[in-house]
Amino acid sequence: MTFVENLDPVVEPVGHPPLLAGRSVAVVHEWFGATGGAESTFLVLADLVPHAHRFVLWADRDVPVEQLRLRQSWMARTPLTRSKAVALPLMPLVWRGWDGDPLDVVISSSHAFAHTARFGPPERTRHLSYVHSPARYVWSPSLDSRGRNPLLSLPRRALQAADVRLSRHVHAYAVNSREVQRRVERFWGRDAVVIHPPVDVDYFAAAPREQRAQPRDYLLGVGRWVPYKNFDLMMAAAAEAGLPLIIAGSGPEEARLRRAAERSRAQVTLERRPTRERLRELYWGARALLFPAHEDFGIVPVEAQACGTPVIGLRGGGLLETVRDGETGHLVDSLAPAAYAAAVRRVAELPVERIMDNAERFSRQRFAARMTEWIARESG
Repeated sequence: MTFVENLDPVVEPVGHPPLLAGRSVAVVHEWFGATGGAESTFLVLADLVPHAHRFVLWADRDVPVEQLRLRQSWMARTPLTRSKAVALPLMPLVWRGWDGDPLDVVISSSHAFAHTARFGPPERTRHLSYVHSPARYVWSPSLDSRGRNPLLSLPRRALQAADVRLSRHVHAYAVNSREVQRRVERFWGRDAVVIHPPVDVDYFAAAPREQRAQPRDYLLGVGRWVPYKNFDLMMAAAAEAGLPLIIAGSGPEEARLRRAAERSRAQVTLERRPTRERLRELYWGARALLFPAHEDFGIVPVEAQACGTPVIGLRGGGLLETVRDGETGHLVDSLAPAAYAAAVRRVAELPVERIMDNAERFSRQRFAARMTEWIARESG
């Protein structure tokens, strides 16, 4: 048994029948980090089907598992949680390990192998998958240096073959961006509809008056402290632009980044795991968000725009869909710090109102409406 011996009885809310009422449903996700866009999307998705069971491979220690009603796999009790590269080859086996009664509908939130989950035969169980990306560790290591881990070099082709073979039962795919739509077609040979992930633009736009009135006198970098986010480039760009830099987030690169910050010619401050309120304050005080990374979508740039903060980022990936070049930010064709510094000098001309209006295209309400329509149509 992979997750549980017996599922609790389904208790549906009283009142208006919820989505997929009367049907047994599971919403599944990969590992559940304390913060992250994929996790936020999973929770919004799960709330659309309030009676669904919620399965994850494991959750970080500071995640309120009981409050979020998360059921973890046996992996949560092993050291595998400390090494995703080592755990990766085992993930398809976990998702195929269900031996309980077949469920009616499975909705997966997948950025690795959750879309291979089987909770019943395909003629009995309808599987709909929302894909953040085909596993970048496996399919696109050039986009993420973590995928170049030597432990993955030998099994990569086997994992690719297994990924395709073990996901043939998926009935319908939705993806977070046009870039991921192209990858799903290229790697898996499947069609998918684009439904942009939810961003809480209402919260970030509705900052207190004192936050909205503060001077925009520093540059900002936000994200998990991992190599592909290019925080070193941000430090160099801030030094060339002559502005302080605040880097908000957390991650395995913390010690190295603190050493780099001490050596930087720019005034660099690292803020570890800021609260949501503090993050909103940081967005509103920033002259620009620096985002020199290739992301599949990128929720952070949308949050920044909801605060009227222009984005200066790498021309590619999700930024092609979330940033209007020359209107709500500037897209750069290189990873040269001088190019980002030059863009910083041009952001003052961008109107705050237009930047905030652009973020509205990615609201939670729009995601919920489109996802509800897609699930109702594809669930049979």
